[in-house]
Amino acid sequence: MMTYSKNINNLLFIFIISHLIIWTFVPVLTNKNLPLDTIEALAWGSNLDWGFNKHPPASAFFAEMFFKIFGSQDWSYYLLSQIFVVVSFIYVFKFASEIFNNKVLSLISLVLLEAIFFYNYTTPEFNVNICQLPFWSLTVYYSWKIYKNDQINFTDCFLLSLFASIGFLSKYLFLYLLISIVLLFIYLIFFKKEKKFDFKYLIALEVFVIILVPHLIWLKDNNFITIKYGLARASLENSDILDHVIFPIIFLLKQIGLLIPFLFLVWLLIKKFKFNLNFKDKKLIFLITINLLPILFMAVTSLITGSNLRTMWMTPFYLFFGVLFVYIFRSQINLKKLNSFLYSFLILFFLSPAIYAYISISNTDKRTDYPGNEIANKVQYIWDLKFNTTISEVMGDEWSAGNLSYHLKSRPVWKGLVDQKKINEYKDYMCIDNICIGSK
Repeated sequence: MMTYSKNINNLLFIFIISHLIIWTFVPVLTNKNLPLDTIEALAWGSNLDWGFNKHPPASAFFAEMFFKIFGSQDWSYYLLSQIFVVVSFIYVFKFASEIFNNKVLSLISLVLLEAIFFYNYTTPEFNVNICQLPFWSLTVYYSWKIYKNDQINFTDCFLLSLFASIGFLSKYLFLYLLISIVLLFIYLIFFKKEKKFDFKYLIALEVFVIILVPHLIWLKDNNFITIKYGLARASLENSDILDHVIFPIIFLLKQIGLLIPFLFLVWLLIKKFKFNLNFKDKKLIFLITINLLPILFMAVTSLITGSNLRTMWMTPFYLFFGVLFVYIFRSQINLKKLNSFLYSFLILFFLSPAIYAYISISNTDKRTDYPGNEIANKVQYIWDLKFNTTISEVMGDEWSAGNLSYHLKSRPVWKGLVDQKKINEYKDYMCIDNICIGSK
């Protein structure tokens, strides 16, 4: 039994390390510049605050933390993104191990995620969606620990509230997971009477709120700018009656479409889709809560508001879909006939980075082809001809000005869009197109 467990752990290690290495080095070798969202996070990170015009601060904080360590080394931000992905994978496996008490099924539940492009093809771009992943999986894991035990552990409550708050500070859509979990506990405590109310829940809520307080104050002081941005991205301002029907249908069709490779692997694993759902099964109830309820609430949001939900917003929502499907069909999985599943998995595992590399090399007009370093060198050369001071600040949009902030050796602080009042405060300054750099 120990040898069997060790073999599974070795396979898990190989899978995790292979994923991390492949998806770190493929973009390093094929991209000339960091992606848009990563540059954006680094621009915000140069001028850290408790929020920014588009998102809360967590992604900027982690990007800036890596900049303090590695500087303007592109590979480190691809590595950062994959660290976030594999940490989420590890806790998906830990959670699955508790659900199944079977490491083979747990590993299958994890590797199924390679059939969902959120967890491979889109991962080189560190952004708010990737930033949610480890905190989503940690929140689910510690919610499960509280859910399954009669005695509430204070450490579990504290860690749950800590990771949940960081997840929320990554992106507000994290709230859909939290609402689903809270509703489950309310149902079990006050309606089913299956769990007793514990004051440790209030302590967890208090810790959660305390961590969020600085951001909430910033949000109020900045006229709720991030919320307004999210509503604008969802096309709420221009929605009409038909949007309340069309957008939810489009949303659901997109979810089905992106799950086709995943469902194909499940089909290879199961062959016959026969199942009998027992809604008194505590494990099944929890799996439905964390997997289906957040997606249902997103669809309902689109139905009620007429909002156009972006596909990439769903990045963390499918982390535990492998666990859900394997749990439902676990009695039909024949572990002796996994060859077709394994071959198909390996094809997907290597095909995805191959496609990424091909597109990155063959298409030469992408953001990742932007000559950010060359432009920074030219700007620095012109500056040095005019001034003897160091560039300390840069103004402009997050992409153009953010690239200068990242590539210039002095790491100037990004100060937002061009503002004439701020320019007048500079000792020396220079403006090119819609970007201004200055020295104080």
